[in-house]
Amino acid sequence: HSVGTGMVAEFATSYPSYNSTIPKSAATIAQVLQGNGYSTACYGKWHNTPVWEVSPAGPFDRWPTSLGFDEFYGFMAGEANQFYPALFHGTTPIERPEHVEDYHFTTDMVDKSLAWVMRQQVSNPDKPFFLYFAPGATHSPHHAPKSYIEKYKGKFDQGWDKMREETFARQKKLGVIPEDAKLTPRDASMPAWDSLSPEEQKVASRLMEVYAGFLDHTDVEVGRLADGIKELGEWDNTMFIYIVGDNGAAGPGGRYGVFNAMVNLNGLRENKDVVLLRLEECGGPKANNDYATGHAWAMSTPFQFVKQFASHFGGTRNPVIITWPDKIKDKGGLRTQFHHVIDIAPTIYEAAGLPAPTSVDGIEQMPIQGVPMNYTFDQAEAPSTRKTQYFEVVGVRGVYDDGWMACTYHNKYSWQASKVPVFADDTWELYHVEEDFSQAEDLSAEHPEKLEELKKLFLVEAEKYKVFPLDDRGFARVLESGRPTIVGDRTSFTLRKGAIRMPEDMIRTTFNKSYEINAKLSIPNAGKTEGVVLAAGGYFGGLALYIKDGQPTFTYNYFGSEYTTIASKESLPTGEVALRFTFDYDGGGTGKGGSARLFVGDRMVAEGKIPKTVPLGFSADETLDAGEDTGTPSGNYQCPFRFTGELNSVTVTIK
Repeated sequence: HSVGTGMVAEFATSYPSYNSTIPKSAATIAQVLQGNGYSTACYGKWHNTPVWEVSPAGPFDRWPTSLGFDEFYGFMAGEANQFYPALFHGTTPIERPEHVEDYHFTTDMVDKSLAWVMRQQVSNPDKPFFLYFAPGATHSPHHAPKSYIEKYKGKFDQGWDKMREETFARQKKLGVIPEDAKLTPRDASMPAWDSLSPEEQKVASRLMEVYAGFLDHTDVEVGRLADGIKELGEWDNTMFIYIVGDNGAAGPGGRYGVFNAMVNLNGLRENKDVVLLRLEECGGPKANNDYATGHAWAMSTPFQFVKQFASHFGGTRNPVIITWPDKIKDKGGLRTQFHHVIDIAPTIYEAAGLPAPTSVDGIEQMPIQGVPMNYTFDQAEAPSTRKTQYFEVVGVRGVYDDGWMACTYHNKYSWQASKVPVFADDTWELYHVEEDFSQAEDLSAEHPEKLEELKKLFLVEAEKYKVFPLDDRGFARVLESGRPTIVGDRTSFTLRKGAIRMPEDMIRTTFNKSYEINAKLSIPNAGKTEGVVLAAGGYFGGLALYIKDGQPTFTYNYFGSEYTTIASKESLPTGEVALRFTFDYDGGGTGKGGSARLFVGDRMVAEGKIPKTVPLGFSADETLDAGEDTGTPSGNYQCPFRFTGELNSVTVTIK
């Protein structure tokens, strides 16, 4: 909250804690280390730039290469197709290597990371380095080589209730949870495994097999990264911090999971038959699959709830592994002190022998809010130096203080539609987590004074760190009025050949509206000219205006499950051609359909009905392209399907 990222960038609002704009008074770890003589690189996912600044026009001062990283190679979004990611090198959009057979982004990341470390060490072996390695794994889409997925065939047929019991037993055996920890029960909002139909169980099991394959593949690749650093002779003097997880396991998958998670991100629900029909495609490039809520809960064992539940450890508590052979001698040792992710930065600074910065580039810095964890390296039983920590995500909140925790889940579930809750009606719970590791026993009735004390403490902490105003809206934030956009106040924009990897946000200005696309083309050879005129999105949803077999065609891709194609039966003539597509929106809410027409000059050559449209977004990382289609295709063609005529201009106009 203190640095403007109280919610992901796509949900930004104008309030300082939620505007997705990191202030210059909060220098990144990379900026501090770079300023103190380190080589710095970032590989993988970067989801820290305002969406309206992720464009060829920038500004670029909140991109990785302006926030302390000498090198950036990755994607600028919350998730990406692991087989066809929309990549950037620095601030330049690039395409994935086409010559690489069985390409996968995590493998590519490791290759690039090791090559960078090697070059850095060869050039200046005495110069320290900082590598930020942030894979798309294991965020959806869950993409993995088929061989990894098949290793887990049948491994989850027992269902999530049994899986949770098995996981709990293994945790006890390994000693990673206290011997007296209790297994919390399934929330009434989640279905029991036995309540699912055989078809639903088949879907849910397969989606977990895919996820397990993705996780396994990630573990192998992270291991390859570690081995590569060892081979370079840098392992003993390298502090390797491995944060396992992304809050908790994600819960929006619902009763049995989804084939395309973008359906959920648009506030809709996917039919089981869609997943069942394409089950064997899950894990591949055309699927944006995610597991069921029940399996998310099982992976949050022994805690209550899942990701987005900032109130309970199922949505906040992750393992962290720190290896530093020269300094940490307790190999394989466990630490139980309470710490928070904001403690990573001061831990790195202390390890590097650097004070917290007071000024960076002439700008006074806000105080570091974290505390270093280095004391735990050789003091396994030392009391935690972090005494208090608040939590808040979309109105779900809690506060930890010296072994106690008060929290409220705000009567809101991410996996099912529910009535908008009222903050005043929230029920608070109280746990003594110093003795109750899994938040199994609510002590609010036994200790009402303690509960009230902690509720007041939350208000104090929330005020101090700019949490207010509480905002429990979900998808409504995507449509936030007044947020900057790339298109701005324009009602039309024009692209020309070479305008590729433009932000999908540009085409989103046409969503839930009537619009038209006007293209001025030069056709060199009637019947043989082909290629993309304009394309947005890809496999997971999109639209495309293109010429195939000489004939003008428009395809609307509704979440990869329903395609509507409107095509002329006549080829475009040789010479200068004005091609126009019009869409008249039916209205009556978001995501409705409309009437579509294709014109060559003033003559209508095809028409049809698009029954429904995507209300909020086609994808997380696909783009808008003119003259070709980068990434994955929206229509019936293979990318890039470059236009073989001359694309003089293509203009999108909101009517």
